[in-house]
Amino acid sequence: MGHRVLVVDDDATVSDVVRRYLEQAGCEVHLAADGADGLAAIAAHRPDLVVLDLMMPGIDGLEVCRRIRRQLPGLPVIMLTALGEEADRVLGLEVGADDYVTKPFSPRELVLRIQSVLRRAAGSAPRPAASTTLRDGELIVDTARRVADRAGAPLSLTVREFDLLVFLMSHPGRAWSRAELLDRVWGWQFGDQSTVTVHVRRLREKIEDDPAEPARIRTVWGVGYSYDPVEQGARR
Repeated sequence: MGHRVLVVDDDATVSDVVRRYLEQAGCEVHLAADGADGLAAIAAHRPDLVVLDLMMPGIDGLEVCRRIRRQLPGLPVIMLTALGEEADRVLGLEVGADDYVTKPFSPRELVLRIQSVLRRAAGSAPRPAASTTLRDGELIVDTARRVADRAGAPLSLTVREFDLLVFLMSHPGRAWSRAELLDRVWGWQFGDQSTVTVHVRRLREKIEDDPAEPARIRTVWGVGYSYDPVEQGARR
């Protein structure tokens, strides 16, 4: 892999296991024992991805993720959450986590999740074959450079938000279930479908004039979501 990964967790045993598996996968790994140390390590080491425990003393994972999103919106974050704490997982996604893994977890699964997010962040995820630019009115998405802007203003999108937007814009008018989006965008055959719900809500806040009455990402009741271009010919 050859990437720098920062693991922020106050459980030294968990951190050590994750470090060993990531180093076997070719990563350079840095460890931090709490939120404050994690923020300092981000500034010092500029990691390619952060593995972030949710529950920590002092500055917890939610606040660390909020600060990352304010300062480095494109830095991928994978949140570690307690098994069964759905509300905590949703909160982590709400503040900008790209992905989450529940404790106890398989270190191999975590490495695969990290590899998946890093591939997408590097732009190696599948792209529309016909073009590298998607356009819908004032919304323009450059899939090659992985940047998007609306009315000339850059959009701060996480890795998963960008992937979801590209996928939906590439299939206008097609209704997708949450399970299908989880499979096609996240690559998960099984998982918490609230992940999709939260990412759709965050995307609407960034691309819709009125997120409460979305014109682009429409809810298809009983199915899931569809992308309806505000202008015809949303691809160039």
